[in-house]
Amino acid sequence: MSSPTENLRVRRTRKLLREALVDLIEERGFDQVTVGEITARAMVSRASFYRNYRDKYHLVEQIFDEAMAQVRGTVEADEQPPLERWVAFFEHLDAYHRMYGALLGRRGSPWFAQRMRAALADMVAPHFPPPENSVAPGLVPSVLSSVFAASITWWLEGGRPVPPREIATRSAQLAGAVIAEANGWRAGPPGR
Repeated sequence: MSSPTENLRVRRTRKLLREALVDLIEERGFDQVTVGEITARAMVSRASFYRNYRDKYHLVEQIFDEAMAQVRGTVEADEQPPLERWVAFFEHLDAYHRMYGALLGRRGSPWFAQRMRAALADMVAPHFPPPENSVAPGLVPSVLSSVFAASITWWLEGGRPVPPREIATRSAQLAGAVIAEANGWRAGPPGR
């Protein structure tokens, strides 16, 4: 069993590593950052880094997975309407805007952007099963995840010009248009 002091130390180490990662991405770009630079900037030993993470990709995955687990936990526990869940997600993005802005921005990581789109598609997929005989299974979740990812990127790159509730509402309305169109599809390709 770990002591409260040990847990505090682990949390502090992780926080320092995350902050160092964001600073370095903003300065140099994700692809150029090394574990050695992250640990030096965080003033944490490499051994401490490797006790927590396999590599810089694992560090980013853990950050995002923890965020998605928090959002999913809120979604499942509260039984909130979909818009309120989306607002909660944007509030999370707002709280960690530097990190997400660095990862999704020009100097960020295409790998992370794809990871985010895949996670968003996985989150919405159960709500949109493909119709029988569909020629485009998975299309709607994929398009929705791209709409959401583009909304997030636009909002972060623009300096968060509107509050989380407003961008959540607007992106949900855009997604609603995609959903309305998809709900009108018949099984099979258009024109048949």
